[in-house]
Amino acid sequence: MRLPSVSQIEGATLSAWPALRIVHDGLWLWRYGRGYTKRANSIHCLDPSDGADAELRLNRLVALSEQFGIVPTFRVTPLTAPQIVFVLDGLQWDEFDQSLVLARPIPDEDFPLEAQVKYFDPADPDWYRAQAQMAGYDQETVKTLREILDLIACPAQGVLVYHKAGVPVAAALSVVAGGIAVFLNVVTYPNARGMGYGRIAMSAAINSVRAAGAQYCTLQVLAGNDPALALYTSLGFGEAYRYAYRRPGDWSSQ
Repeated sequence: MRLPSVSQIEGATLSAWPALRIVHDGLWLWRYGRGYTKRANSIHCLDPSDGADAELRLNRLVALSEQFGIVPTFRVTPLTAPQIVFVLDGLQWDEFDQSLVLARPIPDEDFPLEAQVKYFDPADPDWYRAQAQMAGYDQETVKTLREILDLIACPAQGVLVYHKAGVPVAAALSVVAGGIAVFLNVVTYPNARGMGYGRIAMSAAINSVRAAGAQYCTLQVLAGNDPALALYTSLGFGEAYRYAYRRPGDWSSQ
């Protein structure tokens, strides 16, 4: 089965993870999420033909990022207009966090689950506080996480996997937008890593999204995260495309 297009996956991902503030400039999108996650605090181009006046438009959005106290960041994907890349190269913006977008059709059969799993409304404190604790978030980050979760308009579900002692040890978030399930906030408690709980969390998330109308599922992972790539590949995910972030060189050490 053919995978969704880059445009379809990007649209689903943007819907799945809202920003607190958004500015449109043609088919460019500036997003602000109080610094929590790069995808919610960066500039995106959603059409490779929308590259006119690239430097002028970039400067306006850079000023907006500085006004709101976030690092000016451009997320460069296959949809980014070539004129933008030319301008970023000329300004010597550094590339960082090259990432892979992985995708697969929803499987016909559920994955077996070898631990206790519970599903939550993502706004339920029992889910987001457990997820935040596993990820080591401070209180300000937890507040921003809750605000973003409250903005999700598509069907969404939080997953928790429990140790036999009854303690949550892994978490994931699924959001279904346009028939595509997007998986986010996948995390395992540090002391429980390498024990298979992340696999169970992902398996449970995949199992659950068929009922919400998902035909495909996707996620994003850092290119150098070999353990995560091995896990996702073993679950049937393949590479759909790549992207990277870019920022001004004088911000790279901050």
